[in-house]
Amino acid sequence: MRIKHSTTIICLFILTIGTINSQEADTTKYNLLDEVIIKERPNAGISRISGAENGHKIGQDELFRAACCNLGESFVSNPTVDVIYNDAAIGARQIKLLGLSGTYVQMLTENLQMSSGALQPYLLSYIPGAWMESISISKGSANVKNGPQSITGQINVEYLKPDDDPSIQFNIYGDSRLKVEANSMVNTHINNHLSTELLGHYEHDIVHHDENQDNWHDSPNIRQLHIENRWKYTNGRYIMHTGVGYLQESRDGGQLLKIENPFRVQIDNQCINAYTKHAYLLNREHNTNLALTSTIYHFDLNGVFGNSTYRTIDEKQIGINSQIMLEHEFNENHQLSTGLSLNIENANETLLMLDDKGSREWHETNYGAYAQYTYTPSYYLTAMLGLRADQSSLNGFYLTPRMHIKWVVSDLLTLRGSTGIGHRSVRPLAENHYILASGRHIEIAPDIAMNNQMSIQEQLLSQPTLETAINTGFSSTFYIPVGSNSLTVNAEYYYTKFTQQLVVNYDSDPNAIILCNLHGLSYSHTAQIDATYEPTDDWNILLAMRYNKVMCTYGNTLLEKPLQSRYKGLISISWRPMMSIWHVDVTLSLNGGGRMPQSYVREDGTQSWPDMFPAYPQINMQLTREFRHFKIYIGIENLTNYQQPVPVVDANNPWSTTFEPTMIWGPVHGIMSYWGIRMNI
Repeated sequence: MRIKHSTTIICLFILTIGTINSQEADTTKYNLLDEVIIKERPNAGISRISGAENGHKIGQDELFRAACCNLGESFVSNPTVDVIYNDAAIGARQIKLLGLSGTYVQMLTENLQMSSGALQPYLLSYIPGAWMESISISKGSANVKNGPQSITGQINVEYLKPDDDPSIQFNIYGDSRLKVEANSMVNTHINNHLSTELLGHYEHDIVHHDENQDNWHDSPNIRQLHIENRWKYTNGRYIMHTGVGYLQESRDGGQLLKIENPFRVQIDNQCINAYTKHAYLLNREHNTNLALTSTIYHFDLNGVFGNSTYRTIDEKQIGINSQIMLEHEFNENHQLSTGLSLNIENANETLLMLDDKGSREWHETNYGAYAQYTYTPSYYLTAMLGLRADQSSLNGFYLTPRMHIKWVVSDLLTLRGSTGIGHRSVRPLAENHYILASGRHIEIAPDIAMNNQMSIQEQLLSQPTLETAINTGFSSTFYIPVGSNSLTVNAEYYYTKFTQQLVVNYDSDPNAIILCNLHGLSYSHTAQIDATYEPTDDWNILLAMRYNKVMCTYGNTLLEKPLQSRYKGLISISWRPMMSIWHVDVTLSLNGGGRMPQSYVREDGTQSWPDMFPAYPQINMQLTREFRHFKIYIGIENLTNYQQPVPVVDANNPWSTTFEPTMIWGPVHGIMSYWGIRMNI
């Protein structure tokens, strides 16, 4: 579905002007005086979370050190999270945390559960960077309040708030690849109790991209329109948040040759969502509060891989998540949080492969209950114990115990430890529908397929399967006085072991991709050390090194997980003089090599790809100039101009079984410059 330029611009203009007029009407009641604003300079780096969980918070000051067009591009200078492309077909960005796929990270927006299933690959690109106030990253098994899904961590995004100071904000972005983007954020206070904001986002890739001249899109052309209206109401002890959003997107990729039957990849997505949160403070002395949250969404995906008779997928999802929570502080040493949850998901899926069509409908209802106790006998010790019980209509009953401990040994050393179990319900093809672009045969193992008498299309649309893993981690943070400031050194280790897992197997058969359950071992070891230091108030320096060892059983063989970098080194430098209007940010990274899946042998006896991929460096830079009500920024990404030599294997024969666009391990784009302006009126 194409988005009309004129309709988009007119809608955004009318909605924005309407909100501006309401603000102007209010200002006529006051006499505006010259003001003096005294601001505390925010930390240039990343601040650590103060609770028992190991993690950190990224504020706007850190986010704006790069272009930050969406959530998927917000971790450029972050040593913990990696962002990659899964393929050169749908072009959806994915994150990796603790060496594992982002599907094992629980994604939240303002502590509300985000959608899953076919929507999972696109979540990172559906949260515009200009809308975000902060990002909180918790590593390992997170708390049990928001569900059992967290295995390697939890990422919570906070939006700009309706009750912030009334303002009109715009962000306009363009780059050398002729991608343009516009964001608007307008909020107003209707009265002392009620405030609202309107968020708008539009992006468009104007031209096709084929930097390596293989006649294949390096990444698909994207058009996206996203609008949200959010409200906040406060009155005494009662607080309400509510909002509604609409998103429409098209992705156009595939072959660029002007031939009779080109191989095209076209994805059309549409999503409507709404949420509401209500909280009431029952007892101020003990901070006793009752909260009710609810979200609902409808997601519609239409995907064409090749053409309308080769491979197509149609997906309609409806999800409802509701939760009621009660929190109480008995005293400063003992806190208790309890809650009940209800999660309902329905899906209607249709898959066509080579003129054969299969359709399935499924329904899953999940009832959950949790209790989480926090014991703080003193400033130096915090222990958090949580237990969650869930009953799924498809996956039965399961428990989720978790524990976190924080020990402040001294002002110079803080220790943390955590252990816990995570569960997630995964739909095999829906979350991995990018594999439909591959020329390989797509197979599903009998232990996942519910009925071997069904067609392969119906088997691939099998019901969700449960993944379960145990995560254990330790971290130590040292605060070492160096000069007038402290050098902060953090060292950590995490071990994740799966007992149940969906495996996307590229190795057992070089001509097939097999979706199967885990039979054998699957685990990851991740060790990281990072150091942050401000030699003066103008400089912030971050150095980090991480090592990953990720293993999984493919067929009957335990192998290193393919397309996974074994290590990463990072240096991030920021220069921001206190009284200066210029900011400079530079990030250098070295991404280690890793294993490629088993290759096939061509007719001439050569391998389709090497056994290993090499390490590669990247450099990103940005220069920002501040003015009174706006900022102008220019930057360069991938200054080393490093590109994966062959991102699309056998690009000239997309209808053959040797065609493979999913072997992505490095950048598909070379050097890129960008520029933009951020206005705040």
